[in-house]
Amino acid sequence: MLDILGGRYGLCDGLSRRGFLRVGALGLGGLTLPGLLRNRALAGPSARDTAVIQVFLQGGPTHIDTYDMKPDAPKEFRGEFNPIRTSLPGVEICEHLPRQARVMDKMALIRSLHHDSPDHNVGSHWVMTGFPSNQQFSFTNDRPSAGSIAAKLRGPSGPGVPPYVAIPNAAQFGNASYLGPGFNPFSVGGDNNGNFNVRNLKPPGGLSIDRLEDRRHLLSQLDRLNHRRDLSGAMDGLDQFTAKAYEMITGPAARKAFDLAKEDPRLRDRYGRNPLGQGCLLARRLIEAGVTFVTINSDSNWDHHGQLFQLCKQQLPPLDAAVATLVEDLYSRGLSERVLVLVWGEFGRSPRINGNGGGREHWPNAMFALLAGGGLRMGQVIGATNRKGESPSERPLRPEDVLQTVYHVLGVNPSDSFLNEAGRPMPVLNVGNTISELLA
Repeated sequence: MLDILGGRYGLCDGLSRRGFLRVGALGLGGLTLPGLLRNRALAGPSARDTAVIQVFLQGGPTHIDTYDMKPDAPKEFRGEFNPIRTSLPGVEICEHLPRQARVMDKMALIRSLHHDSPDHNVGSHWVMTGFPSNQQFSFTNDRPSAGSIAAKLRGPSGPGVPPYVAIPNAAQFGNASYLGPGFNPFSVGGDNNGNFNVRNLKPPGGLSIDRLEDRRHLLSQLDRLNHRRDLSGAMDGLDQFTAKAYEMITGPAARKAFDLAKEDPRLRDRYGRNPLGQGCLLARRLIEAGVTFVTINSDSNWDHHGQLFQLCKQQLPPLDAAVATLVEDLYSRGLSERVLVLVWGEFGRSPRINGNGGGREHWPNAMFALLAGGGLRMGQVIGATNRKGESPSERPLRPEDVLQTVYHVLGVNPSDSFLNEAGRPMPVLNVGNTISELLA
């Protein structure tokens, strides 16, 4: 089974959210990965080899206790953590992010990001697509995610790998909407305990490579029957895409890219032997192999209505190690000019600490985004919030501006449009501006 969606999302609303579209099975009915490959060919050749690694902190990470601390605010606002100096003069971040503090000169921090909805669904859809969701209780995309747009317009930069990958599973609203399931992410699944393996690159249970080849032969026979029945010629060319789909599963490129055992164990330790750390390392390997867009869907829930400080003491060190090591790794390998790292969530947390065991509520009026690489101008903080971290006081920015910048890195034209289910042309993005401070 190639699980193109999937995974569960448990947030404060108590709902269990499961991706419900699966793109086919490797059986007599055919392998629907050819659809992805066919659509990629229709999109045309890649104009650039830039790529994006997005780390999505599901649930709404606190801004005021991480990257926008307010040590001079009243006690009920400033929280328990202390700020520490970074490699950028005059810039401080949380004491539980010491490794990121040392590489802050290689990153750009946006402190004035905001939007208008405290709802998880609306906010997640907004940062993933650049548009608020039209349906508060819907779990499906109204618009294509940035990763799906990249898959459609850019495709992969190398052979034998998908253009868009989700680790471990698709983030909520990280899917393709009216672009079609062929542009949903390839969900890795697997685990990060010891020997990492990717379930989607193994032949289905009970099938050896030889039997897989036998099944491919059977499929080719069925395809010939389809060709005979198809007088329109729509079946022409299907065989070549089916062959490429099998190549991805049985060929060396994807298997090599997904094999973390090839990495130095000391580097794996630096990233962190946990899902987030190993996910960031895997993302770097996939980008090197030619994947264009990778989303790492954080395994931690950042929806901290209570016990925020206790939970952050557990969650921030793995995040610190994973992101700092990823930035250092990209720079050391000469990839920082072409690979953009983006870390954010769907909103921030309320500046005032609640009475529910020391938590903070949903707060879209102020949030952060952390960027690194992409050939952009690093070593700066963009924007600011007021004394209590309630709202932007300088250079207010919105998710659309961040995604405009992402598309700038990818060489995607936001004015391009695609027909939705109703046949109406829908632009990639119709609001926002590229963040000028980031342009080198």
